[in-house]
Amino acid sequence: MYAVIETGSKQYKVNQGDIIEVELLGEAPEATVKFDKVLLVASDDKIEVGTPYVAGAKVSGKVLKDFQSDKVTTFKYKNKINYHRTKGHRQPLTQVEIQEVSF
Repeated sequence: MYAVIETGSKQYKVNQGDIIEVELLGEAPEATVKFDKVLLVASDDKIEVGTPYVAGAKVSGKVLKDFQSDKVTTFKYKNKINYHRTKGHRQPLTQVEIQEVSF
């Protein structure tokens, strides 16, 4: 059984036992989180698609840790006028282990 959930304006396909990295949730480590925005649930014999969400479907997970992604470097440059700018960005993320997909 798998599900497609929405969190942080992104969609993730999850199975029970998967470890996913989502945008920062602001929960403490070892806390339980529930994802109510389930777009699709599929089992061995049927697929349920929501309009926009599947009623009664829930996905729960356990927060493992908060961390930052790898640095993304942006460089701007203009020829002949001595203009260059360097910026870096590290996105804060949360690592979540999916414990249950229920429908």
